[in-house]
Amino acid sequence: MASRKEVAQIAGVSEATVSRVLNGVGPMKEETRQRVLAAARQVGYTPNAIARSFATRRSGHLGVVMPYVPKARLFSAYYFSEILSGIGSRAQANKYDLLMLFREPGGTMDYMNLFRSRKVDACIILGAKDELGEREAIRELDQGGHPYCLINQRFDGENFHVVDADHAEGGYRAVRHLLQAGYRRIAFLNGPDVYSNSRDRLAGYRRALDEAGITPDESLLFEGNFSRKSGHAAAEFIAPLLPGIDAVFAANDRMAIGLSQGLRARGVKPEHMPALVGYDDSDSAEMSDPPLTSVRVPFYQLGELAASHVLRLLEEQGGPADRRERMHLQLPTELIVRASSLNRTM
Repeated sequence: MASRKEVAQIAGVSEATVSRVLNGVGPMKEETRQRVLAAARQVGYTPNAIARSFATRRSGHLGVVMPYVPKARLFSAYYFSEILSGIGSRAQANKYDLLMLFREPGGTMDYMNLFRSRKVDACIILGAKDELGEREAIRELDQGGHPYCLINQRFDGENFHVVDADHAEGGYRAVRHLLQAGYRRIAFLNGPDVYSNSRDRLAGYRRALDEAGITPDESLLFEGNFSRKSGHAAAEFIAPLLPGIDAVFAANDRMAIGLSQGLRARGVKPEHMPALVGYDDSDSAEMSDPPLTSVRVPFYQLGELAASHVLRLLEEQGGPADRRERMHLQLPTELIVRASSLNRTM
C-alpha cells in the first residue's frame, strides 16, 4: 500500500508538505502542489479520511436536520426526496457526505452541539417550526457564525439564512385559477401555522378572494398536518358542507388526494365532488384520478441552493463576517392545471 513517505520522496518534498497539499491546508506554490498530486497519482496514494479530518479540522459531513415523525415514510415523501436529492447532488460534487440527523419528538434541536462535537461542518435544516425554542436555537447558531441554511421556513423579524419558494404567490395562483373557472365557495385545507409556508399560502388565498370581491368565510378554513391521513380525516367535516362548497384548495397533494378518497368513502359521487387543487406537484398528482391540478414547487433546486450556500459559507469561515453573503431567496412556483379543477359544469 502506498504511503505518504513514498509520495514525498517522489515529489522531492517533506511529508508535511504532502499532507498540506492533499488536505488543502495553507498557501502553496502551484508548481509544488501539482508535483505532489502527480506523485500521489503515480503511486495510487489516497489519504486516510480520519487523518484528513484531523488535518483540516473538518468532519467531511454536511448535516441535514429532519423532523421526527413516527411511522411516517419521510424518505418516500416527494417533498423530502426531492430536497434531499438536490442537497446530495451538491454534496457529492464537493466530496461531502450527508449525515442525517433527526429531532427528538416534540423537542428542540441543539444545533450548536452538532458543531461543538464536530459531527458536521455545516448543516441544512428541514421542518423547523416557528416556535420560541426553535427560534432561539437557530439564533444562537447564527450568532456563532456556523454555516447553516433553512429550507422552506422563515422566521419573521430574523435575518437567518433561508431558501424558500414563493408560497404566497403559489396560493394566490391556485385560488385565482378556481375563481376564473367560475367557483366561488372555495374551502382551504391548510397545514399548521407554525410553518411560514402555511401562513404564506393562506395570505395568497385571502388575496385572491379579496381581489374577486369575496369576503373570506372562516368556516371554510380547515387544518391538516400535510399527511394523506389528515386529508382523509378532513372529509368528515367537509362532506356535510357539500354542495355549499364549490372547490377546495389543499396545501399539499397528499392532503388533496386524502380528501378526495375520504369524500368518496363517505358516498360523495364523482359528479358532486368539489373541484380540487393541490400543492407541490408531486408524482402522485398526475397519477391520481382525476389528475390533480397542483402548484409546482422547485424542491430539488431548493436543496441544491441550500447546499451550495452552506458550502460557500464554510469556505468563507475565518474571513470578515460582514462580507459573508446572507441568503434569503424565494424561488417562483408554477400552477399546473389538470382535470381535478375542471371536472364540473358550472
